[in-house]
Amino acid sequence: MRRTTVRIDETLLNEAKAYAARNGRSLTSVMEDALRQLLNRSTEAAQRPHVELPVSEEEPGYQAHVQVRLDRGGSLTGIAWDLDDDERLGVGLSDAAP
Repeated sequence: MRRTTVRIDETLLNEAKAYAARNGRSLTSVMEDALRQLLNRSTEAAQRPHVELPVSEEEPGYQAHVQVRLDRGGSLTGIAWDLDDDERLGVGLSDAAP
């Protein structure tokens, strides 16, 4: 084991000391664990495969049945409360014209 000197924010140091005391641990063990977790997280993130998110080609806006109600003066909150399960799922809404 090697000794070293580090500069650390006083508030952070006090929080780490308090954490160590609450958990019956040494400040050194708390700092070592924190550093290990940081390094492991960085390694795990680098090993994760890149995820390509889908991008919609649709025009932005509300679904037709929601837009109809908004055009009639409804509020989004009111519409959300009034929707039945079929409307929430977009089932059988071909008659949503004004």
